[in-house]
Amino acid sequence: MAYKSTADCIRDLEKTGQVVRIKQEVNPELDMAELTRRVFKAGGPALLFENIKGSPFQAASNIYGTIERARFVFRKSMKSTKAAVNFKANPKSIFSSILNPFRLLIAGLNALPLMSFRPAVLKNQTSLSSLPQIVSWPMDGGAYITLPQVFSMDPESKSLLKSNMGMYRVQISGNDYEPDKEVGLHYQIHRGIGIHHEKAIRQNKPLKVSIFIGGPPANTFAAVMPLPENLSETLFAGMLAGRNMRFNNWKGYKIASDSDFCIVGEIAPNACTKKEGPFGDHLGYYSLEHEFPCLQVKNVFHRDGAIWPFTVVGRPPQEDTTFGHLIHDITKPMVPVSIPGVKELHAVDETGVHPLLLAIGSERYVPYGERYPMELLTQANAILGFNQCSLAKYLIIATDQDNSSLSAQNVEKFFIHVLERIDLSRDLHFQTKTTIDTLDYSSKELNCGSKLIIAAAGEKRRTLASKLAHENGLQNYRYRFCCPGVVGVEFGKYNGSSDAERKIINAFADTLDPKSWANIPLVVLVDDIDFAASNFETFLWVTFTRSNPSDDVYGTCERYEAKHWTTDGPIIIDARFKPHNAPPLLEDAESMKRVDAIINNTPELKALFTKES
Repeated sequence: MAYKSTADCIRDLEKTGQVVRIKQEVNPELDMAELTRRVFKAGGPALLFENIKGSPFQAASNIYGTIERARFVFRKSMKSTKAAVNFKANPKSIFSSILNPFRLLIAGLNALPLMSFRPAVLKNQTSLSSLPQIVSWPMDGGAYITLPQVFSMDPESKSLLKSNMGMYRVQISGNDYEPDKEVGLHYQIHRGIGIHHEKAIRQNKPLKVSIFIGGPPANTFAAVMPLPENLSETLFAGMLAGRNMRFNNWKGYKIASDSDFCIVGEIAPNACTKKEGPFGDHLGYYSLEHEFPCLQVKNVFHRDGAIWPFTVVGRPPQEDTTFGHLIHDITKPMVPVSIPGVKELHAVDETGVHPLLLAIGSERYVPYGERYPMELLTQANAILGFNQCSLAKYLIIATDQDNSSLSAQNVEKFFIHVLERIDLSRDLHFQTKTTIDTLDYSSKELNCGSKLIIAAAGEKRRTLASKLAHENGLQNYRYRFCCPGVVGVEFGKYNGSSDAERKIINAFADTLDPKSWANIPLVVLVDDIDFAASNFETFLWVTFTRSNPSDDVYGTCERYEAKHWTTDGPIIIDARFKPHNAPPLLEDAESMKRVDAIINNTPELKALFTKES
């Protein structure tokens, strides 16, 4: 039977021992998030908080804390959803299984949204201040909704099929928001609600917004799906839920009938904004205070027995990593259809998704003679114009014609493959003064930075070194290999101006003899080499979250040839922490002590962490 609410999902998980109830009172400021992070890291169960300080409602977290549990939640509808996606990518796939026609029929019948006449969510009213005031990180500007389904209609259409439902964070307290009347609505660039907002401003009308929390888990997952523009998330939600998404109307607002909670309000046509943030985000840093639209709240509804689902984001991996795995699993067949010649994409979760995108393409332009990047560059440009891939900062693309077993999912092997083949004088292509992810503070400007395409094709050019034959210019530095062909160098703190630091790095680059460094094509400058080289995932996080290509990529003997940047090698990336970078996320010591006590007072959790240790 399909879930109709968060409580349905919790009851189903509880039958198989996948839920722990937290009965003692827990403070929503820091403690609920700290406990959730720890349980997620331990691979533990979903949590149901029954007694939340300052709120009459229950809350649930870590529902999607493992890929196995997420697949369990969607086990009854995943095959029909995949069958629909496969059919879209390849109509002949309908013949690959005798069950596929039936699965497609079921998916199609469940996809179309329906009107309901007894919306559960409209039964009760409450206030913003009565909701669980969850603060995840010490510097957060207030309480946030972290699993919202933010719904808006196209001002030029009355069709639900042209609606948008996205997961844009919502600040419900703090800063200058008028208590119980205003919330901050943070939506980033390349988000569907922005298109609706622009149309409303052009019509000089308020944009009506409904924020759904909870309901069938498929609604939450649909809100994070990177669907093409003008393809409504309501269709996907119905398919994945195995039950049509139900709607009702309230004073001109669309209401998802099965939600646990619903907040309705409007953004004024003069695009009223207020300071939103800071917020500890999924890149592992705070996103800082910035002006974002302010929603004037008209009402807050909830169903009987409502449960407030929430998640905690931070340096990956966190619970949203599971969403990434499921999205890749579902959408993989669509990649070659959407971008001809491209066979695989992987937005690397360890870097916070958008900073690093890996791709496998095809090199078919000249099927004879030496293979080098040609078609790959065409595909790279297409990728950077495709949906949210347009926010990628570093795009590294290779062809499987050089290695049929190459996979973008195995990041370290992919790196090694590319570094073995890259021509440092030819294969790096910059885009400057362009759009990057709103949450990326490697540039000094919000939403604006640079991109670097690294394309590699052809035979191996070098055998990557795993140790230095001699010091090779590093006599005065601490250094470690991060993987074959990549050396991390502890370079000292970034203390000067940008111009002064560039001179220091250029002087360092001049000490690296290209011949001596021929088998080490990449050097990364870091603050703490023991931390940065502690494992490959940390190397990725430090390198690609703390560097802006146009400012922070250098090279030995770097120069321009016909306006193309070139180097004799190695490439040098300055991944040190800089004054304009946002601060990294650190836990609160007092909260950690309080959570220790909660664990000790909860037998199931005490057993979990005893077993882990």
